[in-house]
Amino acid sequence: MIQKSVIGNGVRILTEAMPQVVSSSIGIWVENGSRYEEPAENGTSHFIEHLLFKGTKKRTAAQIAEAFDAVGGVLNAFTGKEYTCYYAKVLGKDLEMATEVLADIFLESVFDPAEIERERQVVLQEISQAEDTPDDFIHDLFTENFWKGHPLALPIFGSTETVNKIDREQLTSFMAARYRSSRVFIAAAGQVEHERLTAKCAGLFGGVAGDGKVEKFSPPVDRPLVLNREKNLEQAHICIGGPGISQSHRLRYAAYVLNTALGGGMSSRLFQEVREKRGRVYSIYSFISSFIDSGYFGVYAGTNPEWVDEVLEVTIAELRKVERDGLEPAELARAKSQLQGNMLLGMESTDSRMNRLARNEIYFRRDVSMDELSAGIEAVTNDNIVELASSWFQPDKLAMVLLGDLKGRKIGRDVFAPLA
Repeated sequence: MIQKSVIGNGVRILTEAMPQVVSSSIGIWVENGSRYEEPAENGTSHFIEHLLFKGTKKRTAAQIAEAFDAVGGVLNAFTGKEYTCYYAKVLGKDLEMATEVLADIFLESVFDPAEIERERQVVLQEISQAEDTPDDFIHDLFTENFWKGHPLALPIFGSTETVNKIDREQLTSFMAARYRSSRVFIAAAGQVEHERLTAKCAGLFGGVAGDGKVEKFSPPVDRPLVLNREKNLEQAHICIGGPGISQSHRLRYAAYVLNTALGGGMSSRLFQEVREKRGRVYSIYSFISSFIDSGYFGVYAGTNPEWVDEVLEVTIAELRKVERDGLEPAELARAKSQLQGNMLLGMESTDSRMNRLARNEIYFRRDVSMDELSAGIEAVTNDNIVELASSWFQPDKLAMVLLGDLKGRKIGRDVFAPLA
């Protein structure tokens, strides 16, 4: 059963009781991420996420870690484009302790100058690691250029330049402006009693101030470019993408089904055609990235430089087939079944349930039940698939980034000509 309450200052409490499990997952969610940063602030949200584990007025960093290690629990956090989450997973009997420690790091972190400098080096290493991982880095490269100049194009980690300039005053003022009650909620799933947790959170989080900075934002403008980036790598990495849809778009269920059938698993068209039949890649997949008001779809592949033309040709041909004909009836049914099975399997853990609660709150402000999700997927028709593919796979709107040892060779927009 899913329940929601709002305490006096506006902080929301969402729970889903799962009596059949022994664990509890709880997260403090802040509707703030890299999207809400100015260019000079880029990386501040992520830096704050790191620092909240480095000591409070009552606990040292070691004592925070020991509290969870002592009960076999997990304490962690992550930052996205539109939200940040601080979460814990523990046995149900330890939920109160987890809630108290999370509240302590969230409200009472000291931002010690020495810790800021130490953690700055950790974040810089994280940036370097991402840039040294080409199959990850190409996604940042694509977004940065496809939505150039927009906050959604900025990397979550920030850059070496911006992170080196972040100081304590910037961190504390940024947090004070954005970690406000209207943007904060607590989500918990598993062994949890809603009324008890709400009362506990009212005491712990009742002092969170409201009336923070009002964010004004607009959707990004797409830039259908082709970028050839030389880098000394064994493989050539390819990312093709174009305008997608928002989280709440009317065709979102069709997008899930199309993505699954096109490149969402071992039976998908791209995997079968490019890897299984030709052996030209180890990894190829499609994906969708959706946000409050916008999104993009993409296809990633990593291949030997001499096979780039063939991989592109086959990939574009598969996009063309879907745009023209959609999916075969058996293929459509299999994609729906795969999605529904993955959805149900993913809901067996308390952390997955906690995440689902939170994402529904951020993007829909209500619970989207499993039955509603399943019905939405089941209702997708091949006409929906063709409608979506026809809007996505337009050659004049597509963009592409190639990363690797291209030997000075430049691939241009004519690669998309078969879609015309």
